Amino acid sequence: MDPLLTVLLIVGLVVVIVIGWVISTINSFNRMLVKIDESESSIDVALTKRFDLLSKMFSAAKGYMKHEQETLTKVVQMRQPGHGAPITEKQEFANELTRGLQAINVVVEQYPDLKASQNVLKLQDASLEVEENLQAARRVYNSNVSIYNQKVVVFPSSVIANWKKFEKRAFFEAEELKRQDVKFDF
Repeated sequence: MDPLLTVLLIVGLVVVIVIGWVISTINSFNRMLVKIDESESSIDVALTKRFDLLSKMFSAAKGYMKHEQETLTKVVQMRQPGHGAPITEKQEFANELTRGLQAINVVVEQYPDLKASQNVLKLQDASLEVEENLQAARRVYNSNVSIYNQKVVVFPSSVIANWKKFEKRAFFEAEELKRQDVKFDF
């Protein structure tokens, strides 16, 4: 076989392998971005469910409260961020909802009749379920972001990430209050 033909075949094979790797890596990044968007959508669903539940708890509790009504009305009137909103905006919305849920739970604790109400008990159980779903959605989102971010910074895929402008994504982080150590005061 002609040496020039052999060299051309080897070069051609290397070019095909490199092009295949580039296409595969770009597709991998795109699949990861779809997974991140999907998991972010799960957070949106959980936040919407949480907001709806908070509204229902507010309606169930509002007959029992007078001075707390302003705080809880403010929470219910919050505007939910849209699907395309940045994760930091969704995080702030989640933090506001957490504060609202804490306020409603304080109201429920203060009024024994309300605390014993079957509707409120059902709403509290649903609240626990929603919180668990939200935590699960956050974990899935952060896991997907972690895998993607690792691929963005690790060689050789980082070469493609820099070339095609794939940038690291932000994690969904806990609010500052939940990062602090819990103090038990008996």
